Amino acid sequence: VIIGSLAISAILVFFIVPLTIVFFIYLTNILLLIYQRNNELKADPLSDVWNSVRKSIARFWDIYARIWHGYELHGVENLPEGPGILVYYHGAIPIDYLYFLSRLFLWKKRLCLSVADHFVFRLPGLKLLLEVTGVIPGTREECLVALKNGYLVSISPGGVREALFSDESYQLMWGNRKGFAQVALEAKVPIIPMYTQNVREGYRMFKERRFFRQLYESTRLPFTPPYGGLPVKFRTYIGKPIPYDPNITTEELVEKVCKGKFLFSFQTKTAVQALISKHQTIPGNIWKALLERFDKRRK
Repeated sequence: VIIGSLAISAILVFFIVPLTIVFFIYLTNILLLIYQRNNELKADPLSDVWNSVRKSIARFWDIYARIWHGYELHGVENLPEGPGILVYYHGAIPIDYLYFLSRLFLWKKRLCLSVADHFVFRLPGLKLLLEVTGVIPGTREECLVALKNGYLVSISPGGVREALFSDESYQLMWGNRKGFAQVALEAKVPIIPMYTQNVREGYRMFKERRFFRQLYESTRLPFTPPYGGLPVKFRTYIGKPIPYDPNITTEELVEKVCKGKFLFSFQTKTAVQALISKHQTIPGNIWKALLERFDKRRK
């Protein structure tokens, strides 16, 4: 009975935090709907009229980030004053990215638009939240309009596939995706790499099974549930921007950002992988990530 109770408790702990995050996200949308109705708001969700409620949402998630993950954000000075494309590694649950958005808004009063997978827009009951927080489809036209309007636009080339099937080796799973590089060239904006330390130690997916991989590839829907939610240390690092170069090709720009996916050395010119190589223990270690909460030297 004792062993059975402990096993059930462990299972609940590993799944309850991800479910709590989902609950908070839906609660946030409900509060937005109440705010909209009470103030009879009909303005564009991206307009400054919504900034007060955005600030409240950002404060809530920033407090959560500080308490649960001791969240730190480094390299904000590397963000351009104008438009740019942020490229980041996608964890099993991109809660670290939500932390980044919240702190960026609190520190800089700046809204970063987020490219999301199509299935996100099919989730029920989140329409207003997605609009107010600037979540957009990843079409070339949408991204170009956002950049021309001066916004930062963020994208994870690995997307849901990287979230589901990458692991503690922090393998980038970008495939042949080059759209973000083409958009950067057309908009003449820099690309800024970003990575969160220990994001795979906080939340993980079950080891890849051929059935779930085939299921995802055929439906493009994430059927594999994440687990974890341990209070490991999260540090988001924003790297040096890769400036717009009129002489560079799309292929060369992609190579400059993601070349050497499996080379964990400081000699690689890979921007995102260089951040992983510099700031992440490979393979990831949950115990070490937990102990980093007490590492005062890194602050």
